[in-house]
Amino acid sequence: MSDVIPGIPGFSFRNGSLFCEDISAADLAERFQTPLYIYSRAALEHNIADWKRGIEGTPHRVFYAMKANGNLALLDLFARAGLGFDIVSAGELARALAVGAKGEDIVYSGVGKSISDIKAALEADVCCFNVESLSELDRINKVALDMGKKARISLRVNPDVDAKTHPYISTGLKNNKFGIAFDSAVEAYKKASRMPGLEVSGIDCHIGSQITELEPFVHAAHKVLDLVEALADAGIELDHVDFGGGLGVRYADEQPPSAQELINAMAQCTRERGFGHLPLFFEPGRSLVAQTGMLLMRVEYLKPTAAKNFCIVDAAMTDMIRPTLYQAQMGLVNCTERTDQNPLVYDIVGPVCESGDFLAKNRTLAVCEGDVLSMLGAGAYGMSMANNYNARSRAAEVLVDEDKAWVIRRRETIEDQMALETLLPKI
Repeated sequence: MSDVIPGIPGFSFRNGSLFCEDISAADLAERFQTPLYIYSRAALEHNIADWKRGIEGTPHRVFYAMKANGNLALLDLFARAGLGFDIVSAGELARALAVGAKGEDIVYSGVGKSISDIKAALEADVCCFNVESLSELDRINKVALDMGKKARISLRVNPDVDAKTHPYISTGLKNNKFGIAFDSAVEAYKKASRMPGLEVSGIDCHIGSQITELEPFVHAAHKVLDLVEALADAGIELDHVDFGGGLGVRYADEQPPSAQELINAMAQCTRERGFGHLPLFFEPGRSLVAQTGMLLMRVEYLKPTAAKNFCIVDAAMTDMIRPTLYQAQMGLVNCTERTDQNPLVYDIVGPVCESGDFLAKNRTLAVCEGDVLSMLGAGAYGMSMANNYNARSRAAEVLVDEDKAWVIRRRETIEDQMALETLLPKI
């Protein structure tokens, strides 16, 4: 038996067949059909434990960034483990509350909070709003006063730090839409401290996603702590520092630090600067769920051409958009190791009517029509970004716990897709 993803339990090859815990992937594909998302409970609990070890014995907190994967069953596991939630919409707020989260377990991020979003969050008494503009400060203050409440806020500061990641998921540079400019932050805090509907609580920073080195985190931390010092000098004391998320995972040959290494590095920065007493908040998403899930797909056709060999599967960019959107390199294997076929180089593509509809390019595979392939590391930003382009129905999701498999989201039907639409009346 060998790990499919080194260091992560849950997935392995046994006698040439890929298993999710104690059930073969091929059996799951046959039972629940494809495309299919499968998740390992053992892998989820392994990743939860990694983050919890990092904060053990400290006042620090972990808030799962729900945008990575918002399935209620997974959220329930995180809530039971004592994790909080980082949300960016009223819909995510409702999901957090549905699994039993309390307001104190929720931080509300995002650049475009509407009045109704803010009202819902104030009703839930969320731990903190991570505020991204002066206009948002004004809006939250007004809504809080109208409701007779006081909103706890942090300012998300843009430190202009290069996270060394894909530009679409870099969020801490001065030309990104996120956060308040570093040079304007102290004045923004002074403004917030004078607003009667607000309570200044902390400071927030999030520089990007899929970051695989500690250096960008450390660089950003010291810039944030420069502001904490400046705020203290101005008489504004904070009760936490939020270093956001962004910790990367291994998709190909990356070697990201562990959760514990990241937490230790951030804690060391705060101690060195004299702020070791402040609780630290972390908002991981991808590092909790990416390697706990796989996307199964069946090979429909093998299409050799003069220029390329195409392996056409029943999954598509509608099921997993990361390769198309981010040029992401995702691991992909045949669920059954074939010794009866010579390996060939294929582009693995879907049935959507776009040339950008691909799952992987230039992959060497021994494969036959009808085989089931598995995309590795598909637990984050897969199902959460799925869509209905070409009127495709979204996949089912299954959670595997040893030798049991639970449907945690049924396969969408065309009737589900059309349920919200209405024909025009006949005149």
